[in-house]
Amino acid sequence: MSAADGSPKPTAAAVRSALAGVADPADAIHLQRFFKTGPGEYGEGDVFIGVRVPQTRKIVKHFAELPLSEIDQLLDSEVHEHRLAGLVILNGRMARVSRKRGADVAAQELIVELYLAAVRRGRVNNWDLVDASAEFILGPWLLDRPRGLIYELAQSDSLWGRRVALLTTFAFIKAGDTGTTLDLCERLLTDRRDLIQKAVGWMLREIGKRVDQTILTGFLDAHAAEMGRTALSYSTEHLTPEERAHYRALR
Repeated sequence: MSAADGSPKPTAAAVRSALAGVADPADAIHLQRFFKTGPGEYGEGDVFIGVRVPQTRKIVKHFAELPLSEIDQLLDSEVHEHRLAGLVILNGRMARVSRKRGADVAAQELIVELYLAAVRRGRVNNWDLVDASAEFILGPWLLDRPRGLIYELAQSDSLWGRRVALLTTFAFIKAGDTGTTLDLCERLLTDRRDLIQKAVGWMLREIGKRVDQTILTGFLDAHAAEMGRTALSYSTEHLTPEERAHYRALR
């Protein structure tokens, strides 16, 4: 089947084939170790074919018009790089329909629904997949809308749902809005999963770096004593050695 201009219609199968063409089995072994795919690890059972992120991003530039139904096929693949490719394509689609002049709300909603369905059925299931998508898909959608969805995700039994909630707020931070991030960080302070600790600390650090350092230090003054070591370490990276030592001493 061809597109309206006579060129071949983009398909999920074509994306998979393009990725297979640059896959490196040696890299696949390395990536499976790096993303903790062993028994009992957070990425248990995930499958890699050995395609690095820059290669994936280069390939998906040729599939910007991939239909949503085909993107969904990529998201349902057992192969990690297929899912990442689908998310990167989805990010680009969301950016195009979210332009301030003439935003296509109906198109945005379809993308958000597809993404949330993938999150809820466990297809956005490693930290790189979350970090490469949440702020770019849910962020623009929720920036000027009620944020109940974020709190629903933050209460999820799924580690990935909770990380999606936190990383979505990165888009708000970049817009100078810190309230939702601070609220989520407070709610998730006692979540000792390493990837939540890192996300909490990262978002707090970005508040201090991008918005106002006194907002960060105010949060630390109130909560450093109950924070995990990882979250506290990440959040204080841009503070002075004396300030870091002060907050560590509060634990």
